[in-house]
Amino acid sequence: MRTWGVAILALLFTGAVGAQGTKGSGATTPPPAVGNPGRTTPTQPTTPFPNDNNPIERPIYISGSVMLSDGTPLTDRAKIERVCNGVPIVETETDRKGHFSFEVGHSLEMPDASVGSDTMGGRGSPFGNTPNRGGMSGGRFGGTDRRLWGCELRAALAGFRSDVIQLDSIHYMDNPNIGTIVLHRMAKVDGLTISVVSALAPKDARKAYEKGREAEAKNKLDDAQKNFEKAVSVYPQYSLAWFELGRMNEQGNRIDEARKAYQQAIAAEPKFIQPHEQLCWLALRESKWQELVELTDEWLRLDPANSPNAYYLSSIGNLQTQHSSAAEKNAREAVRMDPGKKNMRARYVLGLALAQNHEFAESAQAIQSYLESTPEAKDRAAVEKQLEQIQQEVKGNVQSKAEQPKPE
Repeated sequence: MRTWGVAILALLFTGAVGAQGTKGSGATTPPPAVGNPGRTTPTQPTTPFPNDNNPIERPIYISGSVMLSDGTPLTDRAKIERVCNGVPIVETETDRKGHFSFEVGHSLEMPDASVGSDTMGGRGSPFGNTPNRGGMSGGRFGGTDRRLWGCELRAALAGFRSDVIQLDSIHYMDNPNIGTIVLHRMAKVDGLTISVVSALAPKDARKAYEKGREAEAKNKLDDAQKNFEKAVSVYPQYSLAWFELGRMNEQGNRIDEARKAYQQAIAAEPKFIQPHEQLCWLALRESKWQELVELTDEWLRLDPANSPNAYYLSSIGNLQTQHSSAAEKNAREAVRMDPGKKNMRARYVLGLALAQNHEFAESAQAIQSYLESTPEAKDRAAVEKQLEQIQQEVKGNVQSKAEQPKPE
């Protein structure tokens, strides 16, 4: 019997799925991959735009504020993401009062082809090989700046869903203030999307943590790491600082140290979701499939209502461990929770699970939808070959049924 799941092993690391939470990886980390696999620069369109005759690129400045829908203060600084054709770029973060400003293109975290975030509320996410047409190239056409075509602005803060502001019509001469982005609290779950014990940190620990965040924002990662280390030495229960320390280690490709820091964050606060999520991306990156299944099970126990990435990663782990029914179930849930079709990779995983379960016709449809949505996918040739094999199975089934004797 053909094992369709095995094919995903090579394909996942050719650049489609992004990981959560590390810089340079895909929406935030240098590796989190398939979570953050291949880490390459997003493909820029090569076809020139009409009337684009070496235009002078002028800076675009954007400012605004973020507030919670219930009027209470922000629980932490929110990251400001410019999402262009599904690819999130972290441009800056708010101050403690929710204000922000930045120049387009001078981002805190640069994307690569493996990104995509949902984070949907997280630090980063796996949304496929999408050409970054809203990327860094300059020029204007038709009165708007093409750097902002297909782009929207949103805020990212754990535990909240962001309203978005469309940027397509913004011109470099416009008023830079785009207004207020509103965050809405997500469904209450057993897991904690914000750290409770971190609020109890003593003054010296909080000061070191804030210095670490400021250094991180300035890309002074060594200084950031030292301050996070100081924060946890002063207050060992500082789960947020342990989490940030894990991210710093992950960015430095010190994976064992990153894992230990995330585990310390969980030990300090078992229901704090973000370190659980990051451990899942690490398991994916290292192809530890059974560990991925177990970690995603725990993540989903804490937050089944707001975790499309957990279902997505769980489907990968179950597919790789030959639990195709669970893989199909969780892939379907990942697709259901992605109405905006930002993570088309989930459709591909669903297609493989369906093929493993001999549902070849539906499998072909799911994989075809992935290919149609990602014309520049690096793994396109391999996926097309899989699709061809699955379509042959469909034809074989049709022919077999046609040859069966009809009942008299």
